[in-house]
Amino acid sequence: MRVLIVGSLAGALGQAAAMARGRGAKVCQADDVRAALGLLRGNAAQDLVVCDVACGIAALVRGLAAERIAMQVVAASTSPLADVGAQAIRDGACEFLPLPPDPDLIAAILLAASGAPHAPVVRDPAMLAVLRRAEQVARSDASVLITGESGTGKEVLARHVHRASRRAGGPFVALNCAAIPEQLLESELFGHEKGAFSGAVARRAGKFEAAQGGTLLLDEISEMDVRLQAKLLRAIQEREIDRLGGTAPVRIDVRILATSNRDLRAEIEAKRFREDLFFRLNVVSLALPPLRARPADIPALAAHYARHFAEVNGLAVRPISAAAQAFLLGLPWRGNVRELENTMHRAVLLAGGDEIGTDAFEAGDAPAAPVAAAGGFVGRRMEEVEREVILQTLSHTLGNRTHAAVILGISIRALRNKLREYAQAGVAVPPYAA
Repeated sequence: MRVLIVGSLAGALGQAAAMARGRGAKVCQADDVRAALGLLRGNAAQDLVVCDVACGIAALVRGLAAERIAMQVVAASTSPLADVGAQAIRDGACEFLPLPPDPDLIAAILLAASGAPHAPVVRDPAMLAVLRRAEQVARSDASVLITGESGTGKEVLARHVHRASRRAGGPFVALNCAAIPEQLLESELFGHEKGAFSGAVARRAGKFEAAQGGTLLLDEISEMDVRLQAKLLRAIQEREIDRLGGTAPVRIDVRILATSNRDLRAEIEAKRFREDLFFRLNVVSLALPPLRARPADIPALAAHYARHFAEVNGLAVRPISAAAQAFLLGLPWRGNVRELENTMHRAVLLAGGDEIGTDAFEAGDAPAAPVAAAGGFVGRRMEEVEREVILQTLSHTLGNRTHAAVILGISIRALRNKLREYAQAGVAVPPYAA
């Protein structure tokens, strides 16, 4: 996780930077918005910007949009006024960080921004076979296509391939093709020259240049527009790129890894994915089995996340009871490892006593059961139940949107959209944490 701090590190913002470093983040600093934009033009490997509201959140967000830089912005302020945080969100920040900083909130923000990649935790024979194949091909420079359902751990496996490769000393740069608007994705990948479009006030390096000498992960490659797929194919074939507005190609030395939760052969048949690009990416394929097909991984992953979230939230590490483990093994895990991660996060926060028992899991975690066991959910609309869960979780986090999104297992954008709908319908929404 690479974090850019905008503002002075002399006070509380410096404490936040120190806490981020303590959580493993690589931190750099810019004094103001202009300096921050200059740094981001030359370094596309940054993952998150934390900006003092005094530096101008709206100006930063406008500058990023004008230069087609897709970047999450967290606003920070020592002001005790709740309106300051609300205004920062309206100006385009994805979250508000009250200062002096809270270590748990720093951890939650980094967790939400990073997707919490970890080293693989593997016990099941089916997954061990995939890991052995990954390590076998890691030493080559061949492109690798990693497939599997959403939440199975495709990025975790991609990072493992990078760490086991000859490029481990170089950068690992990930780009989520599904999360970036189509009009920004080309600039994110290839960069641009000054004057390439309105707002391009200087040359900007893209993800390919940021990954020079290392590995570029194209996450959810199936979401890329067909027109841009053609330009990506040329970059892979020729090992050179053209910046937007550029007059000369730029040589690149980058290994490509790609992931998809779709059937790319079906996408080819539907004319949504180029067959020639598929063959270039699919030199080696790694298919991740869903969590329900690797049950021996469930207790190991549950214990891993129980320990991780206890440390993140400053709580004692507690074992998982035998009954709770049996309960977890009985769940269908439609959301795979990501669902298990969020389930264990909630359990760590809700558990009482010296171990994590079945009482730490909520009704929504339970597998399909007879109607009599469904209690108060019978006869209620899904929208009502969803709204109740979201609002109760938000109350539990004292209004903190990022922490609530992590617990709920949804994106901060999805949570904000839901809350906006509720407010427009006249439902009372917990205010931002002050």
